[in-house]
Amino acid sequence: MLCYQKDYPRPQFVRRDWINLNGAWDFDFDDDNKGEVKCWYEGFHTEKEICVPYTYETKKSKIHDEGVHHYVWYGRRFQAEKEKLSGNKLFLHFEGSDFLTKVWINGQLAGMHEGGYSRFSFDITNLVKDGENLVVVKAEDHMDPQQPRGKQRWVSENFGCWYVQTTGIWKTVWMEYVPDISLNSVKMTPNLQSGGLELEYTVDCPNPLDGRRLEVEAAVSFGGRFVIRTLTGIGKNPTKAFIDLEAAEADNPWGICTWTPAEPRLYDICFRTLYDGEVCDEVGAYFGMREIRIDGPNILLNGAPLYQRLILDQGYWEETHLTPPDEEALIEDIDKIHALGYNGLRKHQKIEDERFLYWCDVKGMLVWSEAPAAYVYSDRAVELFTREWLDIVKQNYNH
Repeated sequence: MLCYQKDYPRPQFVRRDWINLNGAWDFDFDDDNKGEVKCWYEGFHTEKEICVPYTYETKKSKIHDEGVHHYVWYGRRFQAEKEKLSGNKLFLHFEGSDFLTKVWINGQLAGMHEGGYSRFSFDITNLVKDGENLVVVKAEDHMDPQQPRGKQRWVSENFGCWYVQTTGIWKTVWMEYVPDISLNSVKMTPNLQSGGLELEYTVDCPNPLDGRRLEVEAAVSFGGRFVIRTLTGIGKNPTKAFIDLEAAEADNPWGICTWTPAEPRLYDICFRTLYDGEVCDEVGAYFGMREIRIDGPNILLNGAPLYQRLILDQGYWEETHLTPPDEEALIEDIDKIHALGYNGLRKHQKIEDERFLYWCDVKGMLVWSEAPAAYVYSDRAVELFTREWLDIVKQNYNH
């Protein structure tokens, strides 16, 4: 498919120019929480090394310490290319870091994020220099049952289905160069009743239009067969658009190709952002034409009753805990679930790697996505959950 790149962490919004920062990072514990006072964000000396994105509690991290450490630090060097920064922004993305994360670039604070399960990003364009740069990360986590914990224990020993805590970076860290004029986001909603795809574009454009055109082109294909191309003028954010697949597929004997677990048919879609007719940005994605709704006691898929054969999927590995050891492990789990005769799964108390959702889309696996639970009800618990869950729904909406 157009959008697939092995190990690419965001398969519903793919650009070609990205850098994977997983691998060896400097690492240290800061049990007395003195690192910021000692300016560790400018660089810190340590003999420890961790393999990101595996947390220090796991075997594959090379640390394998299951004890509780509330404050941990990471550091590594990376390269920035001056010529690529001309006309582009450089974003640093964290797919997941638990729980409070602060990030510095070359000793300057890039930003901070609270929450263990949602993606967050920082524009580091003005913080980097040509050549070698330093990124330092401090992660702070506590055994607070008000936090969305999921399967993470909040006492010193495992019990029931609550396992070793997950501290710090536990999903991919990566960078990408993004054009100054670019597609920030696109929300795709299939509408079988209307026979097409509803779109909401958000576009970044720092330059005044001054009569020039800002547009987004969407080119849809299916199995390598061109279907339709649309061009939408962008006047404000968000801008809504509609792709009439019913008309475009009028000559197709099968009409609109719908998605079901038995036949997981997906359309490819390529978005190009144009400024005064010139292509500035290109993003690859895909979508499935499907509708899920409730009719009395029945759940309907594309208007027909859907009998769900669901398995409870923990998404947990012996040597890597909540982090999948690799993309192949995700595919293997989906294939085994299919082999056992199931058509779906309930992802238990966890927001899984987005590559997992991609392969479920491709292979025809229904997913009930479950929020990680807090275990004390309070105003803070509600606030933490609500803020992060809204981000997660937006991030995974198009799957």
